[in-house]
Amino acid sequence: MKNRKWMMLFIFVLVIASMYVMFKFPTKLGLDLVGGSKLVLEAQTTKDIPVITPEIMDSLRVSIEKRVNAIGVAETVVQKVGEKRLIVEIPNIKDPQKAKEFLGKTANLEFKEEKVLPSGQVIWTSTGITGKDLEKASVASDQASGWVVSLQFNSKGKVKFADVTSKLVGKPLAIFFDEQLQSAPVVQSAIETGNAQISGKFTYDEAKKMVDLLNAGALPVPAKIIEENSVGPTLGADSLRKSLMAGAVGIGVVILFMIGYYRVPGFIASIALAIYTLLIFTIFKLVPVTLTLAGIAGFILSIGMAVDANILIFERTKEELKSGRTLFTAINTGFDRAFTSIFDSNMTTIITCLILYMFGTSIVKGFALTLAIGVIVSMFTAITVTKTFMHLIFGSGQLKHPGWFGLNADQISKSTSFQDTNPRKAKFGVID
Repeated sequence: MKNRKWMMLFIFVLVIASMYVMFKFPTKLGLDLVGGSKLVLEAQTTKDIPVITPEIMDSLRVSIEKRVNAIGVAETVVQKVGEKRLIVEIPNIKDPQKAKEFLGKTANLEFKEEKVLPSGQVIWTSTGITGKDLEKASVASDQASGWVVSLQFNSKGKVKFADVTSKLVGKPLAIFFDEQLQSAPVVQSAIETGNAQISGKFTYDEAKKMVDLLNAGALPVPAKIIEENSVGPTLGADSLRKSLMAGAVGIGVVILFMIGYYRVPGFIASIALAIYTLLIFTIFKLVPVTLTLAGIAGFILSIGMAVDANILIFERTKEELKSGRTLFTAINTGFDRAFTSIFDSNMTTIITCLILYMFGTSIVKGFALTLAIGVIVSMFTAITVTKTFMHLIFGSGQLKHPGWFGLNADQISKSTSFQDTNPRKAKFGVID
């Protein structure tokens, strides 16, 4: 009895805490529910990089993530697919075309000097100073040039820039951005402060875009957008509404079936199912899990897994009652003997989810994650919550008719004392 009270207190505190999280924490929704763009980028080889390696893809992914953060779009997903592709999911984006141009731009910054060939032709050659030598870039204003890009070099870049400018006093030092000449000011004296400036009669937006690209870093290789899918916010809201409706209908039908077929235990299972749903969404908010249509499908499927566990327990309990067990013996034995089957089936599902999550695409990953979380939580609610409420309700001694357990009187063995609620007489496990 004491342990039962502690378990009830634990469940009560868990429910209150979950309700607090539900109201205080936001829900992350995928672009198929809120609208947005999904881009597939493919890394392109160059003369210097003829083969795309996993290390290059990792560097490309990090650079793309930095650029997405610079756009200011939250809940964006960037992940590798295959050997040289990235999937970028950007929800709630207002200007998809601007994002496409921003993400695909290489953003190579390079300082070059003049070189005269024997033929007399003048060309620009690299000084060895690139965007990798930058500490940061920022937008600044200049009375003569308007908006300019101010550059601050890191410690190594500062030394390199001082050496180059000391050699080029009286000569131009050109600044190229993505192979396009931006400006070529004449060096008046050696610059040892580590500061430089790009001017080109930029508008504020142009200067800001260049600053964001420079701060995010150049892409290790060019990235070409090979596929684009867009979901409008209206379509996303409609998908969310239909998904919630499907979930509510699914839960409602399951509850009606459980109560109609299993009577009081079915009602108890329905309470456990409500607690299960609350716990699931609490975990989704705390992790946090980005909910997509596939993720909601995984959640709805996990409801079936949760009910399946209760059905195994109740059917086993009914068999024990039919064989002549006392009420408490039947309940304990039903839970104990059903546990192995529940555990084995859930573990196979979890292993499958793990495989899907490791090797699947973003849509498959969302489905696998929500299903796995649902299966784990369903084991807790079926074994702990349902069992605690079964002991609480049937332990009161008020439910004495087999019909409350979905059984007819002639299905119960004559040796069964259905009214016997003394836990000390249970043959399999003692409830205290």
